[in-house]
Amino acid sequence: MGTIAYFDCFSGISGDMILGALVDLGLEIEAIEGALSSLDIENFRLETREVLSYGLRATKVDVIVQPGVLARTFNNIKCIIEESDLPDDVKLTSVEIFTLIARAEATVHKRPLDQVHFHEIGAVDSIVDIVGAVYGIKHFGIDNVFCSPLPLGHGMIKTQHGIIPVPAPAVLEILAETPVYGGGVPTELVTPTGAAVIKTLASAFGESPLMRIGKVGYGAGSRDIGRPNLLRVVVGEPLPLSETSEAPACVISTNIDDMNPEFYEYVMDKLFSAGAHDVWLIPIQMKKTRPGVTVNVLCSPEDAERLKEMLLTETSTFGLRTTSVMKRAIEREHMVVATPWGEVRVKVGKEGGRITNVSPEFADCAEIASMTGLPLKDIFSKAHALAMQELEKEREEPPPFGEIS
Repeated sequence: MGTIAYFDCFSGISGDMILGALVDLGLEIEAIEGALSSLDIENFRLETREVLSYGLRATKVDVIVQPGVLARTFNNIKCIIEESDLPDDVKLTSVEIFTLIARAEATVHKRPLDQVHFHEIGAVDSIVDIVGAVYGIKHFGIDNVFCSPLPLGHGMIKTQHGIIPVPAPAVLEILAETPVYGGGVPTELVTPTGAAVIKTLASAFGESPLMRIGKVGYGAGSRDIGRPNLLRVVVGEPLPLSETSEAPACVISTNIDDMNPEFYEYVMDKLFSAGAHDVWLIPIQMKKTRPGVTVNVLCSPEDAERLKEMLLTETSTFGLRTTSVMKRAIEREHMVVATPWGEVRVKVGKEGGRITNVSPEFADCAEIASMTGLPLKDIFSKAHALAMQELEKEREEPPPFGEIS
């Protein structure tokens, strides 16, 4: 069934908070240090301690390094990770996180990607936080990560670039299309490292999915923000779902105003073939009064990344929005009725054993209409009436001998 994790970021998220929560869940410090020992970086050690933040217990992890750490470029960091002995999936995801940060920094500072020099983010502690977080997720066998909306804070902070506003410009670039809110705290709550890790790992942002709780870990931040400065990570299993249960799902949306309208049918067909539960288009008016279309895709969380990639590849969009929702699907059965012109399949919907919907298959009715020249609505009505008669007979028939009704 797999394992899922929900990141409850009620006070934001940072690299050390993520690592602290994973250690609190049971990830051994020695395991992290051993896994990261093949990285060609300065010597470091991890220190962990239990802390209380406004009465709540949590784990604080600090990366201890020698002073005088070198600033690194994105290419330096990429090579360090790729040339290590880490598992391939850890390498791939870690590089993806650093790529997201590098692109944000390149945009903010108007530099080519290969000329981005990292300062805080290039330090050993940030490399350890990011790679260690990815290693921890893989270590626990977590298949899907979900996350709450992120509180950003406000105010000003001091960085290597000088005094900058909160949230940091790079954070806003990283979190494009991500649900966020102010948070009401006059300090930085989401760091670039925390933003990039969760943006890469999470398949959806919103309320917690339906799950059976296994373990809960709390990772502590460094600042006193006037309330518990903690990240809570809940790990468990998705609950077994019957067809009538509510199940976690994702809605992926994007606004498009510059694509050939003939492409939409092709894109929709590809999305359905790739596992989308539903795809629908909404006409909208965009900037400069241009007519546009919102493409919406309903899917399972495990299919979200594949469908996002398909939208980015097959459409002209430059960005996507993902919302976590709960999908409720009623029980479905199929039957076949014999009309005077041919057989028609009929879909029957039930809720708690009670029939709620009866719908003849459009394709079967349309084929008969095309062959006979009869109005489609007449064939549909006849098939519906025959199906209702059959269902009424089933309800009236006594149970087989020996069964108790």
